[in-house]
Amino acid sequence: QVQLVESGGGLVQPGGSLRLSCAASKSIFSITAMGWYRQAPGNQRDLVARITAGGSTNYADSVKGRYTIPRDNAKNTVYLAINSLTAEDTAVYYCNAEIAAFPPKIYWGQGTQVVVCS
Repeated sequence: QVQLVESGGGLVQPGGSLRLSCAASKSIFSITAMGWYRQAPGNQRDLVARITAGGSTNYADSVKGRYTIPRDNAKNTVYLAINSLTAEDTAVYYCNAEIAAFPPKIYWGQGTQVVVCS
């Protein structure tokens, strides 16, 4: 089992920056990959950034250049740093953990709301 606790959401002005945190209940090196997803009202939940245990990252094309997914191994925490926020970034952001197994084990955090509004 992996518990994930997100934090850092809130109301942000357009053009601002934000950093979301996802704290895992176990070493992130024991987790195959961790990712951030977002879900805007009426839309499906989409992957925006992902980092593997080895440190490889990938990003959705729509967020490349504005989103990064750094991590703090000592704190078992993965972050999502967002720059140049626009209204299109308004969504609930969810942290996700994948553990390679048969079948794969998938865990979700509770989500944190980000609202971009002036």
